[in-house]
Amino acid sequence: MIPRYSRPDMVAIWSPETKFRIWYEIEAHACDAMADLGVIPRENAEAVWKAKDVEFDVARIDEIEAVTKHDVIAFLTHLAEHVGSEEARFVHQGMTSSDVLDTCLNVQMTRAADLLIADLEGLLAALKRRAIEHKDTIRIGRSHGIHAEPTTMGLTFARFYAEMDRNLSRMRDARAEIATGAISGAVGTFANIDPRVEEHVCDQLGLVPEPISTQVIPRDRHAAFFATLGVIASSIENIAIEIRHMQRTEVLEGAEFFSMGQKGSSAMPHKKNPVLTENLTGLARMVRAAVIPAMENVALWHERDISHSSVERMIGPDATITLDFALARLTGVIDKMLIFPENMMENMNKFPGLVMSQRVLLALTQAGVSREDAYAMVQRNALKVWEHRTDFKEELLADADVTAALSPEEIEEKFDLGYHTKHVDTIFARVFGE
Repeated sequence: MIPRYSRPDMVAIWSPETKFRIWYEIEAHACDAMADLGVIPRENAEAVWKAKDVEFDVARIDEIEAVTKHDVIAFLTHLAEHVGSEEARFVHQGMTSSDVLDTCLNVQMTRAADLLIADLEGLLAALKRRAIEHKDTIRIGRSHGIHAEPTTMGLTFARFYAEMDRNLSRMRDARAEIATGAISGAVGTFANIDPRVEEHVCDQLGLVPEPISTQVIPRDRHAAFFATLGVIASSIENIAIEIRHMQRTEVLEGAEFFSMGQKGSSAMPHKKNPVLTENLTGLARMVRAAVIPAMENVALWHERDISHSSVERMIGPDATITLDFALARLTGVIDKMLIFPENMMENMNKFPGLVMSQRVLLALTQAGVSREDAYAMVQRNALKVWEHRTDFKEELLADADVTAALSPEEIEEKFDLGYHTKHVDTIFARVFGE
């Protein structure tokens, strides 16, 4: 992933240096376990730890790989250069390359998941704060982009909070599912290595043994992990789209913070564009782009092929680094987002009273008018407001059919905004548990 959309902690997880360090720890812990079982001499296992403070030379490993055409063998050759050929002769005994590669990948993915979980927790805190701040800030709800009925800005934030809270649960589940390791040999039968070696390595790395592997850990686990990233990315876009709509000139109910010295356009100095949320929409697409390849990686030939390998070398870093950046960016947007309550009320009153049509419809049916007739009565007056920008309440009061069923006082009462917000506290208690 390009530096523009990267944060250092997540990038570090996927660096070659980190990868080779994890490979080393897998091999060293495996040697310890084999020594405990009496399979290899204790002194050879201890010799491997001579490299515990070594910074493995990525360029040297690449140089060896250019000859061997095999990355794990290149690493093992470089490790022997530090430990000594005789001392390192039992390293990797009974293991296959995927024991190292797959276990390492899952360590990296669990570490990436930990960062993403922390990101989600930070975003949830920001959404909760803004929800409470604007719990009673009235705005118009929209369906199909058209004014529907009143809601509050707090409920909008609370809705996004609940969605991201579900994503936090999904991310925790995805982390648990991917946190497995395999040190099971060439086709997963432990023919040349004791299962207790796998148990020890996994314990040391914070994993659990894969119940049954072949030469690889089953890729349905990885598919579920990347699918979770895709869902989270879609939720980011869901929030970003709402903010982008709110910032439109003719709406302007909310906006991204515009910093001192910021420029919106190279040509038009007046512009304040929603560039961060537009960027988030694009980044969400890139995260979701990893989902289909991850799904396609599930189907491998027999006990293993390497069709998945090139895919994972790209989507592992790219998807997690991009999502980490996107979550942090969205948290910043929410934290600093500008809210314009006056514009919300102005927008709601653009067609005066029109958004109360359902209350009038229900009142007419309760007064004895058939639903069909009541709908026709309300709609014909609503259409006058659409066409002529008149006041909906005044149109109703001038309609003899409506006033035959409802008194002026009853009509007036149907335009109370508080009617639409009376259950906000109930919804907040459901979302936030307070």
